[in-house]
Amino acid sequence: MNKLKAGIVGCGKISGIYLQNLILNPELEVVACADLNLARARASAEEYGIPKACTPAELLADPAIDIVINLTIPAAHAEVCLQALEAGKHVYVEKPLAVTREEGQAILAKAAEKGRLVGSAPDTFLGGGIQTCIKLIEDGWIGVPVAASAFMIGRGHEHWHPDPEFYYAKGGGPMFDMGPYYLTALVAMLGPIRRVTGSAGISYPQRTITSQPKFGRTIQVETPTHIAGVIDFRSGAIGTIITSFDAFGGTELPRIEIYGSEGTLSVPDPNTFGGPVRVRRYDATEFSLMPLTHGFTDNCRGLGVLDMASALRQGRTNRANGELAYHVLEAMHGFHDASTHGKHYEMHSSCERPAPLKAGPARSIFD
Repeated sequence: MNKLKAGIVGCGKISGIYLQNLILNPELEVVACADLNLARARASAEEYGIPKACTPAELLADPAIDIVINLTIPAAHAEVCLQALEAGKHVYVEKPLAVTREEGQAILAKAAEKGRLVGSAPDTFLGGGIQTCIKLIEDGWIGVPVAASAFMIGRGHEHWHPDPEFYYAKGGGPMFDMGPYYLTALVAMLGPIRRVTGSAGISYPQRTITSQPKFGRTIQVETPTHIAGVIDFRSGAIGTIITSFDAFGGTELPRIEIYGSEGTLSVPDPNTFGGPVRVRRYDATEFSLMPLTHGFTDNCRGLGVLDMASALRQGRTNRANGELAYHVLEAMHGFHDASTHGKHYEMHSSCERPAPLKAGPARSIFD
């Protein structure tokens, strides 16, 4: 069986882990790297043994490429996705799917028109940690899930990131930066969202960069940096989520917890693929560490691309699909809209809860 051929557009920092993981897969071949900075594309191609380095336009015009992996900056996500779909290619994009709901809708519409698949990060929910959590829920370890809490609370990026301005511009902020990991994990465990509400604010209108090479520069903050949200799932469960860049003293809160009629599930960091996974049943005095039931627990970014390749061969829907990514995108905007307008935001989109993976070794998870 011939390998599917993929090309990467955007050879920035995140591309390294994608290339590292994808070049080892026997069913997918990365045949080209593209970047507006051609020298950067050539460097990636040389480092990972990719046969072709080119411009994005040249990659999109290459008839040999089946899947475009879009690792550009968020502002370019929609443009590159639409160009790839127009060229008749399947596309997988880093999170978020797009910056605006209108862009996200356009991507899904173009994919339907062209009969092509759309996939989007995050794919961390396919890792052993969250898949173990899904299995524990389905096996009844905590009974019926009735509520959830999620916390992504930190100090912000200006103290470590070399180019942190984007995180405080429109389209940035903690919800759009890290919210996709948390919301995707929650939907994978509890199903789609019915409505959301929230409060959002800018705690510090200016930030001073303390990292190199821009030490001392001032950032004008244009987007909320602390968002507190409430989620009503279609299942009836109620969730709470806080995403914040305003905790200068750190936090001791958990990442995600799921509360059920018979116990509590402590979910690992959804920005990772592994554990720990812990459960406390109603009759226990403390949490117990649970063995992971699934493989892929290292930094396995690119799993969503591999599942897309498997879906194309099997004639099924890929798990980290465009509908899921758009549902999460709409919810993120919904928290901001609810705060602005002072009322619940009713979701217009829905999605299927991604099919759980089979338990067992990594080699069989896409069977």
